[in-house]
Amino acid sequence: MVVSLSVLDLAHIAEGRTAADSFAASVALAQAAEESGYRRVWYAEHHNMPSIASSATSVVIAHVAAYTSTIRLGAGGVMLPNHSPLTIAEQFGTLETLHPGRIDLGLGRAPGSDQNTMRALRRDPSSADTFPQDVLELQAYLAGTSRVPGVAAVPGAGTNVPLYILGSSLFGAQLAAHLGLPYANASHFAPDSLGEAVSVYRETFRPSASLAEPYVIAGVNAVVSESAARAHELLEQGIRRRVVQMVGRGQTFTPEEVDLIMDSPAGRQIQGMTKFTAVGTPAEASSYITQFADRYGVDEVIVASGIDDTEERLASYRLLAQEHLHAAVA
Repeated sequence: MVVSLSVLDLAHIAEGRTAADSFAASVALAQAAEESGYRRVWYAEHHNMPSIASSATSVVIAHVAAYTSTIRLGAGGVMLPNHSPLTIAEQFGTLETLHPGRIDLGLGRAPGSDQNTMRALRRDPSSADTFPQDVLELQAYLAGTSRVPGVAAVPGAGTNVPLYILGSSLFGAQLAAHLGLPYANASHFAPDSLGEAVSVYRETFRPSASLAEPYVIAGVNAVVSESAARAHELLEQGIRRRVVQMVGRGQTFTPEEVDLIMDSPAGRQIQGMTKFTAVGTPAEASSYITQFADRYGVDEVIVASGIDDTEERLASYRLLAQEHLHAAVA
């Protein structure tokens, strides 16, 4: 059986480009994903990051949905402690009302930002502690069975937008299993927990009205080209860019300085975040994804790409789909 593929759009703002350029690229990617047979495209909530444009996740989804027609779109995810459950129920209830049957809502409890940004968001440092209760409150709003007397999500009530629990540790896996919800592991940047998290989720899963059997999504980085050499070159460029962004925080470095950063403990740690990466020709990348899914018991792989150039990024996704989704079933 061919494992399903989806897209994690990082809404990257390339050097010298603008957020408007990023949104145009996101529309183009979603259209390409729809044409190529990907199941869904997700966008993540990040704040105060100059290289990421998806801070207002629901607004990005609405924009992309207007330029596509069938592919599912969603958050991967909304950091629920940054918001009230009612607000998110209204936002995603609105999206589902406008685009029926196409909206997903992935939920995480991480801040998606640093301490200063948390304060700017008016986020209470202890808000993550109520994440399980907030998920249940949100779920009830979307089902039309509010847990808060006299309060309903309008729009939202009765839309039953599908919920997914995101995680990079065992907490998310345990919560998803307990609530009987699908689980998405952030293995594209936090690979160490994947094996244990999936095992815990599957072993402790409790069927619910939402889901009869466990369902696992896991992230993989993918850099695909007709030329394996070019794919590896693009991967190296992407990793170097990520290291500079995370270590340098906006500073400019010479190539020699970047080499030193890459070889530093922090640089090596960041490089280790991309442990799960499918790189090479379409056949090589497809084979890697199949083996990854089989090894870790994954039902769906969500693919992230660190390719800076829009056309090469689109080509990477198209080539992977042609090989994995079409050639495999031909």
